Amino acid sequence: MVLPDIVEKVIKDYINLLNDHLPGTIEGVYIHGSLALDAYIDDSSDIDFITLINRQLTEGDSEALSYIHKTIENKYKKPEMDGVYALREDIGKLHKSSDDHKEYPYYNNGKLAFGDYFNFNPITWWVLKSKGKKVFGPEIADFNIDTQPQELTSYVVENMNFYWSNRTQMAEASIDQLVKLPSSEIDLEIEWTVLGLLRQFYTIKENDIISKLDAGEYGIKQLPVEWHNIIREAMNIRSGEKEKIFDSEMNRLNSTLGFSKFLIHQCNNFAGKNK
Repeated sequence: MVLPDIVEKVIKDYINLLNDHLPGTIEGVYIHGSLALDAYIDDSSDIDFITLINRQLTEGDSEALSYIHKTIENKYKKPEMDGVYALREDIGKLHKSSDDHKEYPYYNNGKLAFGDYFNFNPITWWVLKSKGKKVFGPEIADFNIDTQPQELTSYVVENMNFYWSNRTQMAEASIDQLVKLPSSEIDLEIEWTVLGLLRQFYTIKENDIISKLDAGEYGIKQLPVEWHNIIREAMNIRSGEKEKIFDSEMNRLNSTLGFSKFLIHQCNNFAGKNK
């Protein structure tokens, strides 16, 4: 397994800290997300991890966990770590399971929390099973991961019609406030929305997972030319390119909103025809 040098350093320090502060507890570390998709971008991508443990961690372990992650965060400003601590029987589990009353320790956006881990979903398990990277521990093939294509597509359609649809409506209602945000924050909104929706578009059509930039390329090939500028805008933001495509922030935001509504409609049409 070949990882970027900075990722290798972060992971090595992370594992050493785990062994020092939670000795005898860690059985494996696995990578999913952009690193598994060979789409890691310096200063942009996270390290999406799943750490295998041999006992249920509790609030009593939070001091050690917080120390570990804060130490890494203070030493390495980028890349950020984003992941969960899971028992072997948790691998492949969906967080909506009615018999699951566990609180999982997870680290996200610079904060340690205990609760219902939102990334226990078909996308995480699909990527881990098909493209995940083992740092150490049991082979990924040894886990009981049984995510089916229909389950993956159904999850994405539900997510699009709940999270993305609501997000688009809220953005449209508050566009007068959004346009006043710093350009860097508008950049993040455009990248997250356009490329996030395109990844879901790809999954619905191809029954697979793709990186953000590859999803942009797919969108350019698949969608009408009227949407190509906002797709390229999002791709430029993601890759750090400074090319100016739009002449105002309002035009960028309006194009993002129009694209979002168009693509959600397209995805629902396609999903409906393939039921």
